[in-house]
Amino acid sequence: MDRDLAHLTDEAVLSLVAESDDEALAELYDRFGGVAYGLALRILRDESLAQDAVQEAFLAVWRTADRFLAERARASTWILTLVHRRSVDLVRRQEQRRGEPLESAPEPVASEQVEEQAAIRFQRQVVQEALRQLPPDQREALELGYYAGLTQSELAERLGQPLGTIKSRMFTGLTRLRDLLAQAGLEESLR
Repeated sequence: MDRDLAHLTDEAVLSLVAESDDEALAELYDRFGGVAYGLALRILRDESLAQDAVQEAFLAVWRTADRFLAERARASTWILTLVHRRSVDLVRRQEQRRGEPLESAPEPVASEQVEEQAAIRFQRQVVQEALRQLPPDQREALELGYYAGLTQSELAERLGQPLGTIKSRMFTGLTRLRDLLAQAGLEESLR
C-alpha cells in the first residue's frame, strides 16, 4: 500500500529509512535525486558515473540511515555529503585507472580543477544552509559584514544599533556558524 510521505520532514523520512522502509527511501530519492545527480555530474562530468555516484550514495543512505543525527546536520546536507564523497571517490578511481600520463600528453589538471570547483560550490551550499539556521539579526550582521564588506561601525550606523550590540551579534553568529559547519564537516571554512 502506497503511503503519502510528502507531509513529513526530511529528517522524519530518514528515520523511516533507518527502519528499513523502502517507500521512505523512494521519497528521499524523489526529494533529492535531482540535486544529488546535478552535484555528482558537476564533479564527474560523466552522466554514467554521476548516476553510479548517486546510486552508491543512496545505497549508503539505506545502509547507514540509523547513524544520522538530526542535531548535527540537516538530512539534505547529510545526503549531499554522501553524494559528494562518492563522486570524489569515483574521480580518484578513474584517475588511478588511467595510470601514468604519456610523456607527450599534457598533465591532466582539469579533473583537479573540476573537483576543486565542485568542492567550493558544495562548501558554499553548506555555508548558506548554516547561515539560514542563524537567528535573523546574527545572519544580517554577518552577511552585511562579510558579503557587503561593511565595518562593524558602518553596520551599527546602518542598522541603528549600538556598536557593542553589533559586535556581540557577529561574535555569537560566528561561533554558532563554526559549530554548524563543524557538524557538517567543514570546520576549516572559517579559519
